[in-house]
Amino acid sequence: MKIAFDAKRFFHNTSGLGNYSRDLVRILSQYYPENEYILLNKNRSERGKEILERQDVRFVETSKGKFSRQLKMGKDAQREGADIFHGLSGELPLKWSKEPIRKIVTIHDLIFMRCPNYYSFFDRKIHLWKFKKAASSADKIIAISEQTKRDIITYLKVPESKIEVIYQGCHKAFKEHQSNELINTVKEKFNLPERYILNVGTIEERKNLLSIVKGIKDTEIPLVVVGRKTDYYKKVLAFIRKNKIDKQVLFLEGVSMDELAVLYKSADIFVYPSFFEGFGIPVIEALFSKTVVITSNTSCLPEAGGKDSVYIDPRNDLDLGAKIRFLWENESERKRRAEKSFTFVQKFNDEPIAAQLMNLYKKIL
Repeated sequence: MKIAFDAKRFFHNTSGLGNYSRDLVRILSQYYPENEYILLNKNRSERGKEILERQDVRFVETSKGKFSRQLKMGKDAQREGADIFHGLSGELPLKWSKEPIRKIVTIHDLIFMRCPNYYSFFDRKIHLWKFKKAASSADKIIAISEQTKRDIITYLKVPESKIEVIYQGCHKAFKEHQSNELINTVKEKFNLPERYILNVGTIEERKNLLSIVKGIKDTEIPLVVVGRKTDYYKKVLAFIRKNKIDKQVLFLEGVSMDELAVLYKSADIFVYPSFFEGFGIPVIEALFSKTVVITSNTSCLPEAGGKDSVYIDPRNDLDLGAKIRFLWENESERKRRAEKSFTFVQKFNDEPIAAQLMNLYKKIL
């Protein structure tokens, strides 16, 4: 079987969609090396180069020309003799030749419909048009959570029978054992406090970092934040400075995946009070790291967190603060929840996810 992928995100996104794309190709190649996996894009990068070194994975340069991703990538896949084309980020090419090929698209979320205030009018219209086109031309749609499946049915008017829920996993670094040498190096490099709570994700309004900062005000609990800064960061920083808790909050950027794994495993609590997510990969990363999670009781986050994570209303700073303090002061409760959650999170391991993907590919053929 030949499977072609739109590899734009594979090569050029450092987080989110890029991690999903790289992990998906990696696990398919690992567990089903008898197939051929074709990565289509106008260029390649250093990202994912270890995956491209596998015999069953190869890069194909998309035909030159304007809008080649939309107008030529599909025909390129057909020219390569691909049986299936998989769009990994909510889009499919618009043009195809007469050669037979089956089409799958992964839709991660419809946040631009759920939370329109975070997007411009123009962006919402473009996203909706692209997603509707892809959903219409696909033979099957992969939703990465039950929440996303419900949103696809509601907003894109797609029949339930066309949608398959296949969860995503996370990078292998969070499942590996990091050496004491690396752990000590990371602690020294970032000057980490002895104990801390952790938040990971783009520093934007939807992720709701300000609620965590409000929750630890009037405590001595250190907070480590890993994520790219947006304009929202200024709002968070203003609150930190006004309340004189600068020494309590540490912002990190440019963290490698292995370093991030150490940060998760060394944290006492992972806190993720997002208003809305398509899935919430950082929650899975924390659970694989055996770190207890506090997250929102909204969207898909209870799907990712399981019954032993701690849930809060993301609009209730007092509730969040109380639950942070409770877990911070109760080591046995942290360990109990972390151990039970580690058992739960095994459903997001590579092998079962790869098997679900392969079963879907075989089914549409």
